[in-house]
Amino acid sequence: MQVIIVGCGKVGRNLAEQLQAEDIDITLVDVIADKINDLCENIDAMGIVGNGASINTLMEAGVDTADILIAVTASDELNLLCCLIAQKANHCQTIARVRNPIYEKEIGFIKERLGVTMIINPELAAAQEISRLLRFPSAIKIDTFARGRVELLKFKVLPEFKLDGMSVSQISDAFRSDILVCAIESRDNVSIPGGDHIIHDGDMVSILASPLNAAAFFRKIGLKTNQVKNCIIVGGGTISYYLAHALLDMKIGVKIIEQNKDRCEHLSELLPDATIINGDGTNRSLLLEEGLTESESFVTLTNLDEENVFLALFAKSISDAKLVAKVNRLEFDDILAGLDLGSVVYPKYMTCDYIVQYVRALQNEAGSNIKTLYRILDDRVEALEFTVHEKSAATGVPLSQLHLKKNLLLCCITRGHQILIPRGGDQIQVGDNVIVVTLEHGLHDLRDILDKGAEG
Repeated sequence: MQVIIVGCGKVGRNLAEQLQAEDIDITLVDVIADKINDLCENIDAMGIVGNGASINTLMEAGVDTADILIAVTASDELNLLCCLIAQKANHCQTIARVRNPIYEKEIGFIKERLGVTMIINPELAAAQEISRLLRFPSAIKIDTFARGRVELLKFKVLPEFKLDGMSVSQISDAFRSDILVCAIESRDNVSIPGGDHIIHDGDMVSILASPLNAAAFFRKIGLKTNQVKNCIIVGGGTISYYLAHALLDMKIGVKIIEQNKDRCEHLSELLPDATIINGDGTNRSLLLEEGLTESESFVTLTNLDEENVFLALFAKSISDAKLVAKVNRLEFDDILAGLDLGSVVYPKYMTCDYIVQYVRALQNEAGSNIKTLYRILDDRVEALEFTVHEKSAATGVPLSQLHLKKNLLLCCITRGHQILIPRGGDQIQVGDNVIVVTLEHGLHDLRDILDKGAEG
């Protein structure tokens, strides 16, 4: 498969690194030669210096034979123009990053009339993830499958839960909750647990369940399950707008602190039910004055990672608020994990995940396609949802008789309105959606879950 990436900023770089692992021929396009040269030194890709909206540049990049063009420059309009030209030149698949809220209601028109295959709005995606976390503040991270009917929730095991020393099977028996423990991150490693795996205080545990069953389980172990009542947001950018809009719809009180006066006035017009404060969100006195110590949630969305992390640490020291910090730099996620900041969202990382998900599905010529892809537990585990379109070696056979790959867990089957935590006697059927969690990266098709050597 041949892929052209226009724009070699943080997203373009991370995307190129991920797609290289997918065994894809990559061509990079950017107007800045240093960006091209720096990236081509680290990955196996061809680089073209030029404007991605120029047909001559795109022809040099091989648009006439490319399968996908991905435009992730800093300009929405340039991204759309690149996709339009590529589509007219070759009718290839096109993906554009579009961030401006003004285009949000025009996505249907853009895709239908301009022929753009996929539109990604990282700010909107980040706001949606944060709103899920504030609806369920006990979780550190929440990913959704089956259009929200199934959730993958990550939480930290604390002493007050009294789970220390219990095996996974004992937890299932003791709490009688229809949940599945599907991944555990301990001090030493990350694992896909069996029933005899022992859980310890401090472990990061990911469970899969319906929202109702997850809430029931958390209540039984003593975790708060009610959504927050109010939220203080520092930074009045695009994510803040999307988030405030979602929270107000959830009847959550919103207070935004933004330093730019003109932006405050604009937000006041867009969000009349929110409280907009014109001030420096890094000012200790202002935060205390605006009720940080009593606030149930605190979200830091400034343009500086350092500010967001520092403010989250400060809030942690003086309040019990649910904390969410936005971080753009991906290379320091291991350090952030040790700071216990609460929840951290990576908008740029989310963009890459969506694109890799689509590329994998396009690579697959079989009948079972990737519908959803998440990377969890510091990118060491993949959670995938497959849609089963045709019969295969994985369908019509009791799960107990399938030879699954090691370090892989078949977590859930959704069939119509049914949500099945699978047992040994269950079978995968055509039309099902199947969710798996695995330590192995690069699965493209449902049949990839089978250990063909073991079958032989």
